[in-house]
Amino acid sequence: MTPRMHRSHRVAGALVGSAVGDALGAPFEFGPPGRFSTRFRSPARGAKTEMCGGGSLGWEPGEFTDDTQMALLVATSLVERSGLDETDVFDRFRAWAEAGPPDIGNQTRAVLGSGRPWDVAAAEHFAHSGHAAGNGSLMRTTPAAIRFSREGRQATMDAARRISALTHGDPSAGEGCAILHELMRVALDGGDPLAAIPTSLEAVLPEHRERWAAVLAPDWTPGQATESNGAVWPTLGQAVWALRHGRDFAEVLRLVIDLGGDTDTVACVAGGLAGAVYGMGGIPSRWASVVHGRVPGHGDKVWRLADLQQLAAALDGGVQQNYDPGVIPRIGPTEVLPGIWAGNLDGARYSEEDFAVISLCRLGEPFPHPLHRMAYIADNEHNADLDVMLADVLDDMAALQDEGRRLLVHCHGGASRTGLVLRGWLVREKGMSVEEATAHVAERWPHLGLWNDSFTTALERLAAKTN
Repeated sequence: MTPRMHRSHRVAGALVGSAVGDALGAPFEFGPPGRFSTRFRSPARGAKTEMCGGGSLGWEPGEFTDDTQMALLVATSLVERSGLDETDVFDRFRAWAEAGPPDIGNQTRAVLGSGRPWDVAAAEHFAHSGHAAGNGSLMRTTPAAIRFSREGRQATMDAARRISALTHGDPSAGEGCAILHELMRVALDGGDPLAAIPTSLEAVLPEHRERWAAVLAPDWTPGQATESNGAVWPTLGQAVWALRHGRDFAEVLRLVIDLGGDTDTVACVAGGLAGAVYGMGGIPSRWASVVHGRVPGHGDKVWRLADLQQLAAALDGGVQQNYDPGVIPRIGPTEVLPGIWAGNLDGARYSEEDFAVISLCRLGEPFPHPLHRMAYIADNEHNADLDVMLADVLDDMAALQDEGRRLLVHCHGGASRTGLVLRGWLVREKGMSVEEATAHVAERWPHLGLWNDSFTTALERLAAKTN
């Protein structure tokens, strides 16, 4: 029986998924429909992946945009202030805007640059311009959705409206954020966010309910949008449409990016929702491993995968753990299978940098290796999508080996998770039985750990599927 996905997997998936969607969609922003699939007709699992960078602003591969920069400002304020402090959030936004980020929405720039106080700036802009229903508050709201999700529907939807109103005076934008918060709350609890749409709409302000009901209807398609997806209604509508029609995280993002237009923001919103549904393990490691970026006006810190995972835990009431254990006795690297080496954490960390490293445990500081994949596998019984995660790792390994790369597989101790992947490789690529693969690895890697029965069960499923 497949275990129920632990909430922490969904929480990490939501925050990381939104950043991944942002970075994946950024190079295709304001381009025509279908450009993503035209460029990547099949999964790109080698050294060069779909995290290609570029675009009009020259993003680095995996670099997130203003969507995630603003989300991190919301997130860090919520954590450091132990809740919603609108003055603090607005001050962080303003310092960011004054630092000249390479990408900032026109409306957000106008409100933050107005010099007006936090509680009137957006409302005055809306009263003057009449235009404030952009997607700029929706794109940054996933951290707040996580933070308030444990407090119930009313609290999470109210927080969404308040944070949206800091820059977007049109209540339509706030109602969109409120709906996303509620759908996220349901998903983080393990429910179906699509099934929760009708009850979410009941909590929308009556004057906005009909328009939101239209774009969230089961039969709505992006072709029915009456605005570009720079507006809040089609942005959420397209994200929900993709979640409804995609079979996994990767397909959800492919669907929304192929719509063209404001691809980074729509993919950011869809990635947060899909990450909450499919969990951290459902996000392809080749994408999550490279996501990164700075927040202008707030120091030189480069935010990476481990930072996002820790922040997600803190938003959900956990502790921002340090996963760096310090120096430990090195094991390996040792060539266990042809072209595939094994090691423990420091055996891999201090290995030659021409290795393509496959990390199966959480890390502290990133490795210096230019080619580094980090998979989300816990050494316990709670890997609800272990088959998906294992297949993702093995597919990447096969593609990298086809390119002539030396592979180095490791986990913290080099025992259980490392053994899972080494044995899985032999089962899938060499047609061995689980028993044959286990004996083969044990003979060549004395550090093999076999205490995790769920890993062996997963290998038996893999063998049955392979044969």
